[in-house]
Amino acid sequence: MGAELQLRLAGDTDLERRVGALVTGFEDTEALAEILGMYLESSTIERFENETGPDGEKWEPSQRAIEDGGKTLTDSAQLKGSIHSEASDGAVRWGSNKIYARPHQDGFDGTVSVGAHTRTITQAFGKALPGGLNVEVASFERKANLPRRAFLGINAEDEAELVALTEDYAADLIGGAA
Repeated sequence: MGAELQLRLAGDTDLERRVGALVTGFEDTEALAEILGMYLESSTIERFENETGPDGEKWEPSQRAIEDGGKTLTDSAQLKGSIHSEASDGAVRWGSNKIYARPHQDGFDGTVSVGAHTRTITQAFGKALPGGLNVEVASFERKANLPRRAFLGINAEDEAELVALTEDYAADLIGGAA
Protein backbone atom coordinates (compact mmCIF):
# COMPACT_ATOMS: atom_id res chain seq x y z
CA MET A 1 0.00 0.00 0.00
CA GLY A 2 1.35 3.41 -0.86
CA ALA A 3 0.46 7.03 -0.63
CA GLU A 4 0.72 9.73 -3.24
CA LEU A 5 0.55 13.48 -3.02
CA GLN A 6 0.23 15.64 -6.08
CA LEU A 7 0.71 19.36 -5.80
CA ARG A 8 0.31 21.72 -8.69
CA LEU A 9 1.60 25.25 -8.23
CA ALA A 10 1.22 28.01 -10.76
CA GLY A 11 2.01 31.68 -10.78
CA ASP A 12 4.46 31.93 -7.85
CA THR A 13 8.02 31.03 -8.72
CA ASP A 14 9.29 31.64 -5.15
CA LEU A 15 6.69 29.24 -3.77
CA GLU A 16 7.50 26.68 -6.48
CA ARG A 17 11.21 26.96 -5.65
CA ARG A 18 10.63 26.54 -1.92
CA VAL A 19 8.26 23.60 -2.22
CA GLY A 20 10.55 22.01 -4.80
CA ALA A 21 13.53 22.38 -2.43
CA LEU A 22 11.48 20.87 0.39
CA VAL A 23 10.39 17.87 -1.69
CA THR A 24 13.91 17.32 -3.03
CA GLY A 25 15.42 17.67 0.46
CA PHE A 26 13.20 14.93 1.82
CA GLU A 27 13.87 12.50 -1.04
CA ASP A 28 17.16 11.53 0.64
CA THR A 29 16.87 11.87 4.40
CA GLU A 30 20.34 10.68 5.39
CA ALA A 31 21.45 14.24 6.25
CA LEU A 32 18.42 14.67 8.52
CA ALA A 33 19.05 11.23 10.06
CA GLU A 34 22.62 12.32 10.89
CA ILE A 35 21.30 15.41 12.70
CA LEU A 36 18.76 13.34 14.63
CA GLY A 37 21.41 10.72 15.44
CA MET A 38 23.76 13.34 16.88
CA TYR A 39 20.95 14.59 19.11
CA LEU A 40 20.09 11.06 20.28
CA GLU A 41 23.76 10.43 21.13
CA SER A 42 23.91 13.65 23.13
CA SER A 43 20.65 12.95 24.96
CA THR A 44 21.81 9.44 25.86
CA ILE A 45 25.22 10.61 27.13
CA GLU A 46 23.43 13.18 29.29
CA ARG A 47 21.56 10.31 30.97
CA PHE A 48 24.88 8.94 32.20
CA GLU A 49 25.66 12.35 33.70
CA ASN A 50 22.26 12.51 35.44
CA GLU A 51 22.08 8.76 36.21
CA THR A 52 18.50 8.83 34.97
CA GLY A 53 16.63 6.73 32.41
CA PRO A 54 14.54 8.08 29.54
CA ASP A 55 11.48 7.59 31.74
CA GLY A 56 12.89 10.12 34.24
CA GLU A 57 13.52 7.49 36.92
CA LYS A 58 16.87 7.65 38.74
CA TRP A 59 19.01 4.55 38.29
CA GLU A 60 19.50 2.29 41.28
CA PRO A 61 23.06 3.12 42.44
CA SER A 62 25.61 0.40 41.74
CA GLN A 63 27.53 -1.14 44.63
CA ARG A 64 30.76 0.21 43.16
CA ALA A 65 29.35 3.76 42.99
CA ILE A 66 28.17 3.50 46.59
CA GLU A 67 31.51 2.20 47.84
CA ASP A 68 33.77 4.45 45.74
CA GLY A 69 31.56 7.51 45.55
CA GLY A 70 31.44 7.49 41.74
CA LYS A 71 28.58 7.45 39.28
CA THR A 72 26.63 4.37 38.30
CA LEU A 73 27.59 2.96 34.86
CA THR A 74 30.55 5.34 34.56
CA ASP A 75 33.48 3.67 36.36
CA SER A 76 35.63 3.58 33.23
CA ALA A 77 33.14 5.53 31.05
CA GLN A 78 33.56 2.94 28.31
CA LEU A 79 29.81 2.33 28.01
CA LYS A 80 29.05 6.05 27.90
CA GLY A 81 31.88 6.58 25.41
CA SER A 82 30.60 3.81 23.15
CA ILE A 83 27.29 5.54 22.39
CA HIS A 84 27.16 6.22 18.66
CA SER A 85 24.65 6.57 15.85
CA GLU A 86 24.45 5.32 12.28
CA ALA A 87 22.41 7.28 9.78
CA SER A 88 21.02 6.08 6.47
CA ASP A 89 18.31 7.23 4.13
CA GLY A 90 15.09 6.91 6.07
CA ALA A 91 16.56 5.65 9.36
CA VAL A 92 18.87 6.34 12.25
CA ARG A 93 20.11 3.76 14.73
CA TRP A 94 21.92 4.58 17.94
CA GLY A 95 23.25 2.58 20.82
CA SER A 96 26.38 0.83 22.04
CA ASN A 97 28.52 -1.99 20.68
CA LYS A 98 29.58 -3.09 24.17
CA ILE A 99 28.53 -6.65 25.00
CA TYR A 100 27.40 -5.56 28.45
CA ALA A 101 25.16 -2.73 27.18
CA ARG A 102 22.00 -4.88 26.89
CA PRO A 103 22.21 -6.38 30.41
CA HIS A 104 22.46 -2.86 31.83
CA GLN A 105 19.70 -1.53 29.57
CA ASP A 106 17.26 -4.40 30.24
CA GLY A 107 18.54 -5.76 33.56
CA PHE A 108 19.83 -9.29 34.04
CA ASP A 109 19.48 -12.04 36.63
CA GLY A 110 21.28 -15.27 35.86
CA THR A 111 24.61 -17.01 35.43
CA VAL A 112 27.41 -15.70 33.26
CA SER A 113 30.53 -17.48 32.03
CA VAL A 114 33.82 -15.67 32.52
CA GLY A 115 36.58 -16.84 30.21
CA ALA A 116 40.14 -17.54 31.28
CA HIS A 117 42.12 -14.33 31.58
CA THR A 118 45.10 -12.62 33.17
CA ARG A 119 44.45 -10.34 36.11
CA THR A 120 46.96 -7.86 37.49
CA ILE A 121 46.95 -7.60 41.27
CA THR A 122 48.25 -4.23 42.43
CA GLN A 123 48.03 -4.72 46.19
CA ALA A 124 47.98 -7.51 48.77
CA PHE A 125 47.21 -7.33 52.46
CA GLY A 126 46.74 -3.58 52.17
CA LYS A 127 50.18 -2.98 50.67
CA ALA A 128 51.01 -1.95 47.12
CA LEU A 129 52.81 -4.46 44.92
CA PRO A 130 55.44 -2.62 42.87
CA GLY A 131 54.73 -3.24 39.21
CA GLY A 132 51.79 -5.47 40.06
CA LEU A 133 51.55 -9.23 39.89
CA ASN A 134 50.03 -10.99 36.86
CA VAL A 135 47.88 -13.98 37.77
CA GLU A 136 46.26 -16.41 35.35
CA VAL A 137 42.59 -16.93 36.19
CA ALA A 138 40.80 -20.06 34.92
CA SER A 139 37.36 -19.76 33.35
CA PHE A 140 34.44 -19.90 35.76
CA GLU A 141 30.74 -19.17 36.09
CA ARG A 142 29.23 -16.65 38.44
CA LYS A 143 25.82 -15.37 39.40
CA ALA A 144 24.97 -11.88 38.22
CA ASN A 145 22.03 -9.70 39.14
CA LEU A 146 21.93 -6.32 37.42
CA PRO A 147 18.92 -4.08 37.94
CA ARG A 148 17.50 -2.42 34.85
CA ARG A 149 19.25 0.89 34.21
CA ALA A 150 17.84 2.03 30.87
CA PHE A 151 19.90 4.62 29.06
CA LEU A 152 18.48 4.23 25.55
CA GLY A 153 15.03 5.48 24.68
CA ILE A 154 13.06 8.50 23.56
CA ASN A 155 10.98 10.51 26.01
CA ALA A 156 8.58 13.44 25.44
CA GLU A 157 11.42 16.00 25.65
CA ASP A 158 13.41 14.03 23.05
CA GLU A 159 10.35 13.81 20.77
CA ALA A 160 9.84 17.56 20.95
CA GLU A 161 13.51 18.21 20.14
CA LEU A 162 13.48 15.72 17.25
CA VAL A 163 10.42 17.47 15.79
CA ALA A 164 12.10 20.88 16.25
CA LEU A 165 15.26 19.64 14.53
CA THR A 166 13.18 18.29 11.64
CA GLU A 167 11.33 21.60 11.34
CA ASP A 168 14.66 23.49 11.33
CA TYR A 169 15.95 21.11 8.65
CA ALA A 170 12.85 21.77 6.52
CA ALA A 171 13.15 25.54 7.04
CA ASP A 172 16.78 25.41 5.92
CA LEU A 173 15.75 23.52 2.78
CA ILE A 174 13.38 26.30 1.73
CA GLY A 175 15.78 29.10 2.51
CA GLY A 176 15.19 29.74 6.18
CA ALA A 177 11.54 30.73 6.00
CA ALA A 178 9.37 28.77 8.38
